[in-house]
Amino acid sequence: MIKRTLESSIRNGLNDKKAIIVLGARQVGKTTLLEMVLGEEESVLWLSGDEPDVRSIFEGATSTRLKAIIGAKRHVVIDEAQRIKNIGINLKLITDNLKDVRVVATGSSSFELASGIRESLAGRKREYMLFPLSFSELVAEHGLLDEKRLLPHRLVFGSYPEVAVGRGREKEVLKELAGSILYKDILLLDGIRSRDGLDRLLLALAYQIGSQVSYNELAQTCGLSPKTIERYIDVLEKAFIVFRLGSFSRNLRNEIRKSRKVYFWDTGIRNAIIRDFSPAETRQDIGRLWENYLIAERLKLLEYQGATKRAWFWRTQQQQEIDYVEEDGGHINAYEMKWSLKAKAKGKRTFSSAYPTSVITALSPENYEEFLSYL
Repeated sequence: MIKRTLESSIRNGLNDKKAIIVLGARQVGKTTLLEMVLGEEESVLWLSGDEPDVRSIFEGATSTRLKAIIGAKRHVVIDEAQRIKNIGINLKLITDNLKDVRVVATGSSSFELASGIRESLAGRKREYMLFPLSFSELVAEHGLLDEKRLLPHRLVFGSYPEVAVGRGREKEVLKELAGSILYKDILLLDGIRSRDGLDRLLLALAYQIGSQVSYNELAQTCGLSPKTIERYIDVLEKAFIVFRLGSFSRNLRNEIRKSRKVYFWDTGIRNAIIRDFSPAETRQDIGRLWENYLIAERLKLLEYQGATKRAWFWRTQQQQEIDYVEEDGGHINAYEMKWSLKAKAKGKRTFSSAYPTSVITALSPENYEEFLSYL
């Protein structure tokens, strides 16, 4: 079983009186992680918000009723807690009134769970984000040399736990993940009225990784309004399927402002959406896959280490571009993601002139490990 980076943090968090919230997409290993932390504990009550009878337990529950349900258990784990109405109030009742009980809730979509807990559990919770397996986690399991050898495989099939450990079943697992499982919570939202429109949007975003996204152009492609496109992307982001990267702009008049790119948290999910699992070595989109992989893995690292660095891409109206820019305390580091070092950077000289104290690094399969392992 692959050790997760968050394991020690969650284990330590159980020593205080705050609720623990673990957010992440379905099938990234939230339940497995908690089993690793609490598996040897006998006094754990495991509940799932996917179960109708569990949801009914929390309807109009009082602290007295919750105490009766929990009984002598010292830990309560509520999986897929976003499915439970008023989950924030229920978690607050347990945290405030059952002083000897430690409550842990997981959610596969942040929109309902986070909105239900943010006010109710102000000052009473520790929140963690769990992603598909990270580069560092896989290196710890396999060793650096073997993990680097598996890089083409990761670019094509991604790093969901079941994919990473179930060699030979990657296509089958990813097709299932990219189908009903990832849609399970999204389609329950009142604002999502068109499954076909959502499918068209995901397909368009999958083909546009590494490119600037225009809501107006996407609206024409998908047959939806620009406002609907923006709302759907927001939902996909909150469901941990995609993330947005904004544009960096400080000095040049011709820098593009208020633009964005959309990437996928997992390249395997992206490839499942476009139904292309061809080998990395033969792909025409290998450069964009490489860019998506590196940026997603870097953002996982920043999240897990609690870093305060801010991230963007940079581009001018003349299409000079830097793939990824980080700023920390006024220090700017820029990165060009090149699958082949023979590829020429289009914006390096202009960016260096505009930001003379910045450091620009080219990242290729030969030297990327430090970018994904250390801060």
